[in-house]
Amino acid sequence: MADTYVLVHGAWHTGELMEPVAEAIRAQGHTVHCPTLAGNRPHDSRSAIGLTEAVQSLADYIAAHALQDVRLVGHSYGGMVISGAMNLVAERVRRLVYWNAFVPLHGECLNDMAPPHYKALFDGIAAQNDDAVMLPFPIWRDAFINDADLATAQRTYEMLNLHPYRTFTEPLSLRTELAALEVGKSYLNCQQDSAMPHSLPWHPRLSERLGLFRLVECPGSHELCFTDPALLARKMIEAGRD
Repeated sequence: MADTYVLVHGAWHTGELMEPVAEAIRAQGHTVHCPTLAGNRPHDSRSAIGLTEAVQSLADYIAAHALQDVRLVGHSYGGMVISGAMNLVAERVRRLVYWNAFVPLHGECLNDMAPPHYKALFDGIAAQNDDAVMLPFPIWRDAFINDADLATAQRTYEMLNLHPYRTFTEPLSLRTELAALEVGKSYLNCQQDSAMPHSLPWHPRLSERLGLFRLVECPGSHELCFTDPALLARKMIEAGRD
């Protein structure tokens, strides 16, 4: 049976970077969309866009394409966006899948869930860069894509783009806490992901906020979309199936 997936990228990414994973899911007979969120498109003003605009851009995409029974997958920062989209297009969503993603409570911003050293780092970068942030390469290399060789880390780092910092600092209002939503929920955890230190883990620290959820795990870093897209596709299907 063909399902519909919408893959929501994380910070510094675009929908295009999700295409290798999408192609592997499509090869199994499913439909996959990979939108680029407001704030990460080439000509977007990083200083003028926050979480509200990013969430609205996803909701608008889903509505404009008349999508129904969506398996809505959010990666990292994308977890904030798919959570907010449930205020706007909940009736179109079949299952939420959080792939090493932030799971907010009502009134929280992304920085509330991040380690203090990241907040201090990005505060400084944003203050010098018109409220836009970029991930320094040493952090990308050793914490985000630690399962890649140096050449792959360098090549993929060059694909990233400046990210609007307001999407990290703007609190998210939720009409219903995620644990109380009557929709299927899954958490996909890559076990060598150290983008969040393992003392403040993605799972179970954030995953348990979903209430009842399906746990799917696999080896890999935060950026498995680059290092093993075929494996990630298989695990997304496992997380997204009924």
